[in-house]
Amino acid sequence: MSGSPAVIMRLVASAFTAAEKAGTIVRKVLHSGQLDIVEKTGANDLQTLADRLAQQSICASLSRCFPKITIIGEEELPDEEIKEDLIESGHSEEILQKTCPEEYSRLKEEELVVWVDPLDGTKEYTEGLLDNVTVLIGIAYGGRAIAGVINQPFYNYELGSGASLGRTMWGMPGLGAFGFQLQEVEGDRRIVTTTRSHSNKLVTDCVDAMEPHEVVRVGGAGNKIIQLVEGKASAYVFASPGCKKWDTCGPEAILHAVGGKLTDMHGNAYRYDANVKHMNSAGVLATLRNHEYYVSRVPQSVLTALKSD
Repeated sequence: MSGSPAVIMRLVASAFTAAEKAGTIVRKVLHSGQLDIVEKTGANDLQTLADRLAQQSICASLSRCFPKITIIGEEELPDEEIKEDLIESGHSEEILQKTCPEEYSRLKEEELVVWVDPLDGTKEYTEGLLDNVTVLIGIAYGGRAIAGVINQPFYNYELGSGASLGRTMWGMPGLGAFGFQLQEVEGDRRIVTTTRSHSNKLVTDCVDAMEPHEVVRVGGAGNKIIQLVEGKASAYVFASPGCKKWDTCGPEAILHAVGGKLTDMHGNAYRYDANVKHMNSAGVLATLRNHEYYVSRVPQSVLTALKSD
């Protein structure tokens, strides 16, 4: 494409480096030992200093470069002056070299909505389950997730001191997904990944109805989508309200980019317009393949309990 890169490509390139900066912040806060934990709605809904600083960094960095975009972040933070050392002004040259899908090439800043989860898996972060932790940035247009970035700040942490920590993956439907090796669960094994700390009868009934060969309970919505695209799970099943739009927007875009699907438990797509309610009230069902099978297995009790938006 001649001329300057499309707005969406510039935004994704900036979101990539903003997510990496946030990942660095998340690691730094952990290593400081001063997490400054606050309970938001209870013991399973926490906020740390890392959540706050990472969100400030991402939102300030992106809004400085793209003042007309709408940014919706998980944390409700007071308006305050953001320290300059939190601002990331760089961008990924590699992303700018990619050819923008034609359908997104003329989008304007003001048409784009950015959903930010600065630290997905906060509970796991406080408990040292660091491979569950991600930084999520999703970009939506016309209510659909069209680009996503996932940073794993502690990727490789189990290799011990001296390991190079962190990785960042990104994707756009129509362009592809990058930063990881796509793999599928072998054979016809059904491996279901689900919540580790927000379970209830609806969740367990729904998981059981999938007749899984194995159930993997891990934290973080972003982490569960990584399980799908790296062949560690075939479905992410969460038959409960609790997940929010900032948990699913970025991961959904990456999943779509490799042919996967994310819906509510009824099989309906979520919308990511600026004015939608933040809760994914009808649960989350995500798959890399065979989405219809998993939708068909959802019990009537779950469908009755979880009304589609």
